Amino acid sequence: MATVELAQFLDSKLPDQSSDWWQQNVVERLSFQQQRIVEEQGYTSLRQLDFAALLRVLDQNWYELSTTLLLPREGRSWVKELQTVRNKWAHLSSEAIEAMPVSERYRDADTLDHLLMMIEASEDSLKAVESFKAAAVSAMARANSGDTPAPVPSSSTLSSCEHPDVPVPDTNVPLPLASKFQVGNLVSLRSNPEKVVPVIEVIPGGGECRYRVFQDSNVATYYESQLETVSSASDDRKILTASEVHAYLTSIQILSPSTANLFSLRAGRVQFVPYQYRPVLKMIRADRPRLLIADEVGVGKTIEAGLIIKELQARMDLSSVLIICPRALVAERKWDLEMKRFDEDFTTLNGDLLRHCLQETSVEGEWPEKYAKAILPFSLFDQRLLFGSQRSGRQKKQGLLALDPPPKFDLVIVDEAHHIRNPETYLHQGIRYFCDNAEAVLFLTATPVQLSSQDLYTLLNVLRPDLVIDSVSYDQMAEPNFYITEAAQFCRRGEEGWQEKTLSSLDKTAQTTWGRWFLRESVEFQTVYDRLQEKMLTDTDRVQLTRSVEELYTFSSMINRTRRRDIGEFTTRKPETVIVEFTLAQQELHDSLLDIIKRILSYSHDQQNVKFMMTTIRRQAASCLYGLAPLLEDILNGHLDRLEFMEVSDSDDEPDLGFIDVLRADIEVLLEKARNLDDHDPKIEAFVRIITEKNTLPNNKILVFSTFRHTLIYLTEYVKHTELRYGLIHGDVPDEERADLRRRFALPKEDPLAIDILLSSEVGCEGLDFQFCDFLINYDIPWNPMRIEQRIGRIDRHGQKSETIAIVNFVTPGTIDAEIYVRCLWRIGVFQHSVGGNEEILGDITRKIHEIADRFSLTEEERESRLRQLADNSIRRIQEEQELETRQSELIGLNVPNHTWLQEIEEAESYWLSPEGIQQCVSSYLAARVGTETEHLLGEKANKTLRLNIEARSRLLDDYKRLPRSSEPVAREWEKWLKGDQPTLSVTFDQKAAVEDTKIVYLSVVHPLVRQAAHFLQPGQVVYTMLSAQSAEASPGTYRFGIYLWKKQGVKPDEELVPVASDPAIEGVMLSILRSATELKDAQLLDPVEFDALEARHYTKWNAARADHIAENRQQVEHRIQSLNVSHQARCKTIKDQLEGTSNEKIRLMKQGELTRANADFERRMKDLRQAASSGDIHATAVMFGIIQIQE
Repeated sequence: MATVELAQFLDSKLPDQSSDWWQQNVVERLSFQQQRIVEEQGYTSLRQLDFAALLRVLDQNWYELSTTLLLPREGRSWVKELQTVRNKWAHLSSEAIEAMPVSERYRDADTLDHLLMMIEASEDSLKAVESFKAAAVSAMARANSGDTPAPVPSSSTLSSCEHPDVPVPDTNVPLPLASKFQVGNLVSLRSNPEKVVPVIEVIPGGGECRYRVFQDSNVATYYESQLETVSSASDDRKILTASEVHAYLTSIQILSPSTANLFSLRAGRVQFVPYQYRPVLKMIRADRPRLLIADEVGVGKTIEAGLIIKELQARMDLSSVLIICPRALVAERKWDLEMKRFDEDFTTLNGDLLRHCLQETSVEGEWPEKYAKAILPFSLFDQRLLFGSQRSGRQKKQGLLALDPPPKFDLVIVDEAHHIRNPETYLHQGIRYFCDNAEAVLFLTATPVQLSSQDLYTLLNVLRPDLVIDSVSYDQMAEPNFYITEAAQFCRRGEEGWQEKTLSSLDKTAQTTWGRWFLRESVEFQTVYDRLQEKMLTDTDRVQLTRSVEELYTFSSMINRTRRRDIGEFTTRKPETVIVEFTLAQQELHDSLLDIIKRILSYSHDQQNVKFMMTTIRRQAASCLYGLAPLLEDILNGHLDRLEFMEVSDSDDEPDLGFIDVLRADIEVLLEKARNLDDHDPKIEAFVRIITEKNTLPNNKILVFSTFRHTLIYLTEYVKHTELRYGLIHGDVPDEERADLRRRFALPKEDPLAIDILLSSEVGCEGLDFQFCDFLINYDIPWNPMRIEQRIGRIDRHGQKSETIAIVNFVTPGTIDAEIYVRCLWRIGVFQHSVGGNEEILGDITRKIHEIADRFSLTEEERESRLRQLADNSIRRIQEEQELETRQSELIGLNVPNHTWLQEIEEAESYWLSPEGIQQCVSSYLAARVGTETEHLLGEKANKTLRLNIEARSRLLDDYKRLPRSSEPVAREWEKWLKGDQPTLSVTFDQKAAVEDTKIVYLSVVHPLVRQAAHFLQPGQVVYTMLSAQSAEASPGTYRFGIYLWKKQGVKPDEELVPVASDPAIEGVMLSILRSATELKDAQLLDPVEFDALEARHYTKWNAARADHIAENRQQVEHRIQSLNVSHQARCKTIKDQLEGTSNEKIRLMKQGELTRANADFERRMKDLRQAASSGDIHATAVMFGIIQIQE
């Protein structure tokens, strides 16, 4: 009925608006999904549209119609409300409709009545609605008076308002008896008041209502007179104190993760750096957890990966993580050491361990749990790994691609992901295989994000093959971003006509190929588009709309790019060059060294291993001639340090000393000269003078770097004789000793345990930060700009308190280091500021420096000229890359203003998940679980002592065993302590304290103690409280309030706490007010019936939100199914074309496997989407009721 009336009204009015009214006032005003249906079905009349579409047409034409027809101003509100009513009734089951309060049915019918009167509907339609309303009023009146109720208007009754063939019920039908009790009520037997039973069915009829109840595991039936209401004389409601309320709310947040909040904030033993949480937010809010982190060198990609691990751990069972990276990073233990800062323990896989894992996976069907967290070097990806091997007379060993089922990791991380640029390599195919079978994927690279880059396409194709299918779809995906940038700029400027201009840009966005396929029918796009058509938008609305427009960028959800210029310089670098000439004796030794190296290279025909070895010797001489003799001894004895060799050669190759015997005589001659060098060393004298002067300053901390261990040992011999307290750190120093040295280095000068000067290699400092130090000495100069940046980055980082940092570079004229430093590295500017930029460019610079330096056939002038030319070319190339990225970053959506993402991170921070909130949660748990007779958390400062006797530890152990089993190091250590005989444990809730002391137990949101505390504090029932608070956010007064937990089901599950209050005006600030709430003294808890109004208020909010959520969920699912079908067909076609275009059997095998995985991925995701289509719902649970007295 309503559908017909509304169609007739619009059909009579819209043609007057435009000659092309069907297109302009109907089709273009529909949602993009509705437009598609109109197009597919070939609709040409308003009578063919459903009620939802007609309501939208009326809503979108409101301004034009209301102006000409003088429609009432409140009519727009009726239309808006009726859209929600329609969504609600469309998705309710008959059972849910029958359970709906009569008052709500009346309100819905009244809204429809207002609309029908406004459009001057027929008398029959108006009478039908009036009849429905009258029946509802009668039912409510009789219920209030206690008389037999009138029949409740049914779902079919309201439906008849939309469909005229459904009859209106006869109100003269005999009425059933009113029932005193309802299903779910607790009642007691009059004959035995102690026996309390629930009502499970009401049986009307006869002279008295009967009730079926659940009693003693059976169903029993009683007459109403045999039952009575459970006496409320004994109030067994659970009442919480203010501190218990705080702890309870924290426990709910811990166990009910929301995409609005970050769990990894201040997780890990790392400094809190806001911009490092940008990729975390993107990862958890993306439709699939797959992200490319393309941050510049020095921003902290590894830390960001660690934060993502902690975030995912708090939200899901993240038990398996595979890190794939270059062998050099494995050798330097970069990932192993960085992950220890997040209390993560990884195993590095060598060839034998990897083969063992493949064998176990083949036999057991899953990757061995012992190696669930593993680090895998690039170098192991070869033909044997992918396709297996067969030795003569032995059974063939399966390769990675043949494993069925395949190994499935919860998270795969690929560092320096640009190395997979070539799809034909074993590395590319192996990584693609792991990614295809992973739940979440993270790529790390410092390569600039440029649409024209084939490398970027390749990375995104592996990361999201469902979206970036081929180069054509890649270009199509980029096309809308120009218009989105245009729209965001109009929105941000807010100039006259900004809404119309923004809408025009979004229209162009929707008309692109990608816009038609994937964007315009998305809920996000439709919401922005509709809001922009509203009148009287405020500046606050405009700012929010700007953010919403920026979220439409097609690549932004899968790429994070943070550049150093985006976050600003942490401090000012002041580099200084200390030039120290050789003495005559030193010069003679150095010249002899060069002569011998030339001779060796001439008769070894420039073998690569020999060249690397000679480079090592020459650079040791440039670093420290007094380290030359022990280095040569190591070479002769076959003890050359593997890590040092890889650092010097800037390669993944390990030293091969098989040629040493051929060179032994020459090396021994050189060794003898080095041993006889006199002790006079101007370089060490200058070094001692500089560090002694620095020691007189208030901040006397000095960080000294050298590539060579023998140089470091030499330096320590001289530092010993100064007043400075020193530490020595290199690759072989145990982790605990490294952490202790870092802690002592951070101590103030006055502390007797403090270290004043720390001597270190690059590998030794891996994973350590020294922002409290502002003085760095490069005793020798790396040839790799990235290693220089890594050295300086240890002190030039977030949190550096000094306005300037000193970088002192020691250079000796005549050495190869000096030439490279002066002619190339200094001119590029790596010491003056962070070069940032592209890992590949910096890698090319390093390779070319080696090529020039290792060519002894060049004259000194030729070498200088080539180094100078290299510097000029590098500067130009870096600038061109940056300019190109700046131009293209807008097309990708990376130029988001700093204040935008800073605001997002601030909004994602929850007090209830802060260290204070977590501490309150744990304290309440300990008090409730093991008693309050003694204090369990001792200490007023950040570092605390947890003290529990054996009985208390036993109780906590029982709780721990109820958690899901975990093999995490933190969980193992916690269980070990609970089972041990030590009554105390050093703990902290503070991130800074955890950074300073790696031995202390860090109680973050993912620690087992915090998790078991959260579980224990769940009461299993509604709790009550009486509170007082001072706040300027709400008017003074006493308010009733309630807190509900909403669990949103569907394609994008989410959870949130929703407050309701006797005054709706304070609901938005209720959670904020509760943070500082205290006990309300001398207060009496209200009777439960006093909170019934809150339940009604909640029902109204929940009902409207649920209707919107169900509609949005269906729209999301339909959009995703459509997108998935389109992308899957294109993806399969591309792979099949590649299959047909090759005769190489190995490539065919890889592509066939890729096609199988694509089909399996499609079927799995389609199955999930079909389930999600009907699962849209909001499960609401009452958490807490109370009263709060607010004072100014």
